[in-house]
Amino acid sequence: MADVLVIGGGISGLSAALLLFEQGLDVIVLEAQDRVGGRTYTARDPAYGGYTDLGGAYIGPGQRRVLRFVRRFGLELYKISVEQKTILNYGGQSKTYYGTLPPIYSPILAMDVNHLQWRLDEMAEHVPAEAPWRAPKAREWDSMTLKEFLDATCWTEFAKVAGAIICRAILCAEPHEVSLLAFLWFLSSGQGLQRLTNVTNGAQERKFVGGAQQLSEGMQKALGAERVHLRSPVVRIEQDQDKVTVYTSEGKKFETRFVISAVPQAILNRITFEPALPPKKLQLIQRIPMGSIIKTMTFYDKPYWRLKDLSGQMATDDGPVLYCVDDTKPDGTAPCLMGFILANRAREMTAMTTEQRKQALAAHYAKKFHCPELLHPINYAEKNWADEQYAGGCYVSNFPPGVLTQFGEEIRRPFDHVYFAGTESATIWMGYMEGAIQSGERAAREILHTLGKIPASEIWQDEPPAPEWPEVPIEPAFIEKILPSVTKFLIGISGITLAFGARAVGRYWGYV
Repeated sequence: MADVLVIGGGISGLSAALLLFEQGLDVIVLEAQDRVGGRTYTARDPAYGGYTDLGGAYIGPGQRRVLRFVRRFGLELYKISVEQKTILNYGGQSKTYYGTLPPIYSPILAMDVNHLQWRLDEMAEHVPAEAPWRAPKAREWDSMTLKEFLDATCWTEFAKVAGAIICRAILCAEPHEVSLLAFLWFLSSGQGLQRLTNVTNGAQERKFVGGAQQLSEGMQKALGAERVHLRSPVVRIEQDQDKVTVYTSEGKKFETRFVISAVPQAILNRITFEPALPPKKLQLIQRIPMGSIIKTMTFYDKPYWRLKDLSGQMATDDGPVLYCVDDTKPDGTAPCLMGFILANRAREMTAMTTEQRKQALAAHYAKKFHCPELLHPINYAEKNWADEQYAGGCYVSNFPPGVLTQFGEEIRRPFDHVYFAGTESATIWMGYMEGAIQSGERAAREILHTLGKIPASEIWQDEPPAPEWPEVPIEPAFIEKILPSVTKFLIGISGITLAFGARAVGRYWGYV
């Protein structure tokens, strides 16, 4: 009988298993797919320059646990290049710019977007990432959708569209599908809106040379192949006082003292539990769908965008891809644009064939980059994560209104001998590789505490900063600091107008 059985051979499950294994426990990992990696997936093919990441790929400052494994396994990182111009497309018009601040020449638009950004970050500071349901305004914020907040807060359609694009980009969901509290929770766990959405000094700053799946493969190797069972979907878990019995779809049976479930909680209902999961846990997993995304890689014979002094980074309000970035290899080979098809667009385009999606993206890039050469990609790769039966979507589960405050406490709560990991249960960098590692190691330490090997105070542990990767604070630009909201601006203008008007009236009547 094993000490611990881990369900799920992604980053979360493997990091939990590795920690327990190195503490001397007998560990087994059951992975449903024919590979490790979970929601990271590196497709290896000479046509892609050797490899391409069709799942989680990016890491940035503050993601210290990932860097620990990078050092341990001798992996190499490289920076995403955004030194050339970025494209912002809105309302049929395109603007190009250097740096992170788009050229918004309308004062009203600039004030509205700036206010929305800093208002969201300010609110997120009041949401404890470990327990968002305890935020001072948790019930109020969880009772409305993000769309309702945007409609009530933004003066301009431009700001509303910007907020919607951010929601789709980081949650793969529409603003009407997630609660305001859930959105703020995600911002809180990821160090704020700027860190989450930036490339330089942000969450998309670096990638792995050779692909992100190497992280899981390194953990698999450290555990030993005999402890990681592939093609082993778990279908039933039976618990009694002394042990847990786990059954796979192939009819294999495993006995263990403890289980760590590291599968997305949204698909936990595919496993039969005996006794059944607690009612609130069952209610939770019925209410948190995964995000909808098709990640695409479009390869060209030349990096035509670079020849036009464009970085390949683009944000737009129309077309199949709302956001794309250069994914050319660090040595300049295999020129490629990585594009996300997100939320409603992903659901709509699922009905198309792969070739139809490829042609739609090529036409989109050719139009937005004003570059007819982009009509003719030489290779194309994609991954529709909604098609992945053991993931159900990507990057992370979404929480509609009312779910966090009613059922949120069930996310990490153990069920007898079963403990829950997975990036959805992280308190930092939820939805990222960093969050997956934190959640896996936390669940492992919960078992170590139950076994009397560590005190409760050691379950949650911070990771020391890495001197080779400084975490530079994100400071607002001067203009961002001084811009008022549209409301304050109009009140100020009204006050000035009234003051001058009163002075004029006073002069007319001889009082001034």
